[in-house]
Amino acid sequence: METQSKLHKKSFTIVEQACHEVRGFRKLYEELDDKVRLSGLSSSTLTSYARKLAQLSLHFGKLPQFIEEKDLNKYLASLARQSKTPSLSDFKFAVYGLRYCYRMLGINEKLIKLPSIKKESKLPVVLNHQECKALFQAPDLLKHRVLLALMYSAGLRAREASRLKLPDIDSGRMMIHIRQSKYNKDRYVPLSSAILKGLRKYYYACRPVEYLFNGNEAGSPLSVRGMQWALREAVKKSKLQKGITLHTLRHTYATHLLEYGMDIVTIKELLGHERIETTLIYLHVAKPNRSNLFSPLDRLYAKG
Repeated sequence: METQSKLHKKSFTIVEQACHEVRGFRKLYEELDDKVRLSGLSSSTLTSYARKLAQLSLHFGKLPQFIEEKDLNKYLASLARQSKTPSLSDFKFAVYGLRYCYRMLGINEKLIKLPSIKKESKLPVVLNHQECKALFQAPDLLKHRVLLALMYSAGLRAREASRLKLPDIDSGRMMIHIRQSKYNKDRYVPLSSAILKGLRKYYYACRPVEYLFNGNEAGSPLSVRGMQWALREAVKKSKLQKGITLHTLRHTYATHLLEYGMDIVTIKELLGHERIETTLIYLHVAKPNRSNLFSPLDRLYAKG
């Protein structure tokens, strides 16, 4: 393909298939690629949009802008029925991809009447301290024990942990450099002294090259799928009953920081959130520190 992209092999295949089988799709994809990159959106956003537009175009044998509204609605309704949580499914990315495509082509999306995406009101799953310890001790491999503990210790997204390279661990400044994350932004988060000990032990035992956590192929990072497998095995072995995902570690990190007294704005920066509203959800999950409760009236009339 002429345009250089960072699509995963699976998504690259379906996009390339659409380029070959649907007239005009290659040009549409290249325009989408340019627009997404210039807008500062991440490569994972490009991947999601391109895959859904390719699937849609292959299904109908034509470009999205030429699909009739009634046919499009049937297709989207089918996607919505296939998932128990439409807001986290193919349905969501299909709608978002179509909206972006229509805006890019100057098509009034109101004429198409794309469905709205309902925001989930469900609070995130959070682990307590004992559950964290049980989970981090469960994996047989040192690599996986360090990986899960590191993700919690720094509030990392799965892709952020996967892409970490050896120089990103700055033991001199006790910071972790997270590069080109969501929204294509860099940020620094504190490096835990406890995790540094684990990282050093892991480094001397496994001798990773380039990436902190290497995949099966030389010079490649551990895939998110590989990380998910490691977590599933750890959950089974630790016999935890909660619905735990890799992102649960990030939710737990933020909630524990809040419970320890860190302010919400600092937590927002550490998480790399674009909007404070995203971070505020942890206020509904964190337990207040009862030992620090007081009445402002007492402080108002406090002696001295």
